Amino acid sequence: MPARNIKPWLWMAGFIVLFDQISKWIVLGTLRPGDSRYVAPFWNWVLAFNPGASFSFLADAGGWQRWFLILLSLAVSAWIVTLLRKHSGEFRLSLSLTLVLGGALGNLVDRVRFGVVIDFIQWHAAGYRWPAFNLADAAITLGAILLLWDQLGGRKQS
Repeated sequence: MPARNIKPWLWMAGFIVLFDQISKWIVLGTLRPGDSRYVAPFWNWVLAFNPGASFSFLADAGGWQRWFLILLSLAVSAWIVTLLRKHSGEFRLSLSLTLVLGGALGNLVDRVRFGVVIDFIQWHAAGYRWPAFNLADAAITLGAILLLWDQLGGRKQS
């Protein structure tokens, strides 16, 4: 079976990484740790450094988690590229994989550069504050939702 053209998907993942890194560069130049800027009744800009994974999982692990999460990101990214090669013609599946890939690589850049992930979007309502996140996290979440949709019934049966 000839290799499929995955270049458009890789370009899209690259743009996700680029937009994620630009947004973090702007935040790092604008906010200081602990700052909170009102954007809307449900949304603040904040600057948070997350040494762990989602929802600060492993944040207090003592430092080893940085290297574990770097290796995990590299392994998952390689696996996703392999899946894209096999399924590049399946639009929804490839889109979901690309979103996860771009988000994983965006956060990987942070871990390599800073040892932490830069988070800056905070949603809140009725006194509850959602943990801060970033564009890479949003891409991963959207990709995971699309992947679930695709796998749990979004495909038409032939």
